[in-house]
Amino acid sequence: MKKTVSNNSLTIQVSPHGAELSSIVANATGKEYLWQADPTFWKRHSPVLFPIVGSLWNNEYRHNGKTYKLSQHGFARDQEFKLIKETDTELRFQLQENEDTLQLYPFPFCLEIGYKLAGNQIEVLWTVKNTGNEELHFQIGAHPAFYYPDYDKDSSSRGFFAFDRHEGLSYKLIQEKGCIGDKEYPLSLDKEGLLPLDIHTFDKDALVLENSQVKRVDLLKQDGGSYLTVYFTAPVVGLPQRTHPSYVSNPGMAVATVLTTPGNIKTETGCNIYSRERRLIRPIL
Repeated sequence: MKKTVSNNSLTIQVSPHGAELSSIVANATGKEYLWQADPTFWKRHSPVLFPIVGSLWNNEYRHNGKTYKLSQHGFARDQEFKLIKETDTELRFQLQENEDTLQLYPFPFCLEIGYKLAGNQIEVLWTVKNTGNEELHFQIGAHPAFYYPDYDKDSSSRGFFAFDRHEGLSYKLIQEKGCIGDKEYPLSLDKEGLLPLDIHTFDKDALVLENSQVKRVDLLKQDGGSYLTVYFTAPVVGLPQRTHPSYVSNPGMAVATVLTTPGNIKTETGCNIYSRERRLIRPIL
């Protein structure tokens, strides 16, 4: 059963399944900002990706001489979380290893996901705890999908992305078997420092910006007016549009993205490695 919290500005809903944010409604207008998971196009709203972000080569990796299978974006989004905190404006959920996860990922862990309302903002908190006796290797990311502000099926324009940096940005593309390629491309912005969005912006799939190039992304209306803003501390952000033209999965924020060798012994991009009891706490929105 979904949980609901509200303040004067916003009402949100969160499902224990994946601890997934499933609705963001502005109280003053009744407007829904989050994609409502039409299964014809994409059945999710805002999944949390753990313990990998992206894909592994052939969906497998090796640890201590044993081969494990792990599908795209990991398993947390399809697990039932336990509600551990509920107030008028905050929800917090917890997932620990179980028999099913240990078959895919042989590490004890405790993952907590929280959502807290503050005015017209939602603070998203992730806590990863290593509860085992060996190093914990993991990645974690968010994948929210928002409706475009001025969607018009008869127009190719979708608005703009704005960033907290306007020069020298570059991106990589997802290539073979869902893994990130090595080649970097310059991100071309217009004279206002904006990335115009239209039906062809993501023809080559997501634009992946690595190395902490940006810490803020604004989705703007077609007239340049503000619509929503996402702040994050993650070093990697992906900017994709999903199958349906009325919404953008923006941004796919990741603490790390997956780039592996065919051996998949270690990832080459930003895998977090934690000793016992070390924690990750990372606000996102």
